[in-house]
Amino acid sequence: MKKSFILASVVLSSVLASTSSWAATEEVNVYSYRQSFLIEPIMAKFTEETGVKVNIVFAKDGLIERLEREGKLSPADLVLTTDISRSVELVEKDLVQPVQSEALEGNIPAQYRDPADQWFALTTRVRNVYSSKERLGKQPELNYEDLADAKFKGKICTRSGKHPYNVALISSMIAANGEAKTKQWLEGVKANLARKPQGNDRDQVKAIKEGFCDVSLGNNYYLGKMLNDEKQVAWANAVEINFPNQANRGTHVNISGVSLTKFAPNKDNAVKLMEFLSDDTAQKIYAEVNFEYPVKPGVAVSELVSSWGEFKSDSIPLAEIAKQRPVALKLLDEVKFDL
Repeated sequence: MKKSFILASVVLSSVLASTSSWAATEEVNVYSYRQSFLIEPIMAKFTEETGVKVNIVFAKDGLIERLEREGKLSPADLVLTTDISRSVELVEKDLVQPVQSEALEGNIPAQYRDPADQWFALTTRVRNVYSSKERLGKQPELNYEDLADAKFKGKICTRSGKHPYNVALISSMIAANGEAKTKQWLEGVKANLARKPQGNDRDQVKAIKEGFCDVSLGNNYYLGKMLNDEKQVAWANAVEINFPNQANRGTHVNISGVSLTKFAPNKDNAVKLMEFLSDDTAQKIYAEVNFEYPVKPGVAVSELVSSWGEFKSDSIPLAEIAKQRPVALKLLDEVKFDL
């Protein structure tokens, strides 16, 4: 992980205090991997309802390292993560503590929270397969396993296999099919790549539009973002969104999550914020702003996300999938996936 990172203190004039006032009583301090545009309206609503100020530090990388350096002196109460890998890393490095909360247990299905109560999902995001509308069309019967089939030779684009989103997918394959079959699958997918893994999920959809490949892996919310970006809408309109493995175990989903830091100086307020983030108001904002799936049952997805159809998600608990992460990274090295 990068030693240097982009760091921004997000100051909301009506609801957020400056970092110099972090010693105040009614506040909570958040280290966030989640971008500020998404969480600003949620935190503003929390402050409106509770009177508790929210101070946010945002970074794309390096927040876990920062927590390690700060130790007991860290001002952070909560960490917002963007995938299961970082949530598990926080636990493995003993940087967080368990939270017992009836509200969290009631709002978040057991599949999407740590059995030891040290991380909790706030949203789910699907690892979809995108296919060219023009050359392949919709693929409703597609399985992830099919991406290793020779019929896709030279037709697949993806970002780095070691990106956390792909590592989580590979971990789910190991949990479902075992190490040996997953290694064979990775070898097959690599053999079918149209180009060396590169870029991000949007770049893969762009490559489909430009004819470099016909299939790509990508999180669902990127399609929503592209459809709302005049510079990228043509890319999005060139693909179909597919939900693999509907006839068997279901489609892999990852999470965004939250954890209470080990030395949280404002623990009570932090737990209040955790509970708020898991409840209806915040869940609805997540769904509308970032095209994610609310983790709380019964909260509606956005109209656009709803238009993609319902799907069955993988029932393997994320905690079990996360245990396979070291094996997934080992297999990626063994098959030299990114080379």
